[in-house]
Order: sequence, then structure tokens, then C-alpha cells
Amino acid sequence: MKKLAMIFAVLAIAMVAISCAGTSVKRVETDTVMDLSGRWNDTDSQLVSEQMVKEMLERPWLRRFLKETGKEPRVIVGDIRNKTDEHIEVETFRKDIERELTNSGDVRFVASKSEREEIRDERADMQEYSSETTAKKFKKETAADFMLKGVITSISDAAAGKKVIFYQIDLELFDTESNEKAWVGQKKIKKVIDKPGIGF
Repeated sequence: MKKLAMIFAVLAIAMVAISCAGTSVKRVETDTVMDLSGRWNDTDSQLVSEQMVKEMLERPWLRRFLKETGKEPRVIVGDIRNKTDEHIEVETFRKDIERELTNSGDVRFVASKSEREEIRDERADMQEYSSETTAKKFKKETAADFMLKGVITSISDAAAGKKVIFYQIDLELFDTESNEKAWVGQKKIKKVIDKPGIGF
């Protein structure tokens, strides 16, 4: 019985060693393009946000607003919906867009709805616990001039170990006072995934 228990223990240790030996981890630069599955990934999110924000800021709406008001427009990012058949971390894409907008220096960026709620809670807390000279006042928020909204859609086709995924990203910029569309942008990505001998 003791001998049998010893054999099982040795086998268990061997199996753990074999499973660990098959794992390999290598650190790479965060801007390294790694497309393993062919699905939407961090590279798509970064490239699309960079290209679309760049295009948006080169369009006439920005020059027109600067000419009419003499100041940079305040922009907020609204809903970006994922209407594909796969899980896409939309919040990462939203943050990439926010980063590009903020760092461009061409617009002023306004906090999102959830961020505003948290800041308002903090401001309310200040009224009770902070000194009068440092507590921030209510109704001093800066309103957004424009809201950016978007949707990600996809179409896929597969046969004989080959799959094609087509992504379409549509972004629209709305004037928050008039509801007019100031800009409409679109980016398309097509990926071919080849897995010989494997059916999709």
C-alpha cells in the first residue's frame, strides 16, 4: 500500500513537471503586432483610434468651431457599441480614443458620465469635510460642445480551413446643442486566417 502511494506521488510530480515544461513566456514590447487568432485585438484598437482621431481633427468642423468661438472645442466620448459576434473590450478602445483626443492638444476633453458621477460624489464630500477655501463649488462644470459616438460591426466568412473577418468601425461626432453631425468617420479592417486541415 505504501509502495502504491509512493508510485502515485511520483507520477503526480512527473505530470506537474511535464505540464510546466510546456509553458513558455516571453516579454515583448507593447507595440509589437501579435495577431494570434485573427480577432480584434490591442493593435486594432490602437491603430484605429490613432487613424480615426487624426482624420477627425483634420476635417472642417474643427476649423469652423475655432473661427466661430476662438477656443478649442470640448469633446466627450459617449457610447461605443460592439455589434460583432465576438467579445471586444470596448472600454480599451474608448480609452485609446480618449488618449488620442486629449494628447492632440486640438480639443479639450470632458470626463465621461461615470467619471463625472464619481467626481460629483467627491465634491459633495468636500462640502462637509474640506475647508471653505479649498472645497470646490457645484455647478462649475464645463459642458461638452461635441459628443463622439460609435459602433463596431463585423462580417465573417469561412470555408475549407480559411476564414475572413471584416470589421467596420463607424464614429460620429455630434454637436451637443444642435444635435447636428459635425463629422462621420469610418475605418475598415479585413483579416484572412488560414488554418489548413481545420474547419471553422
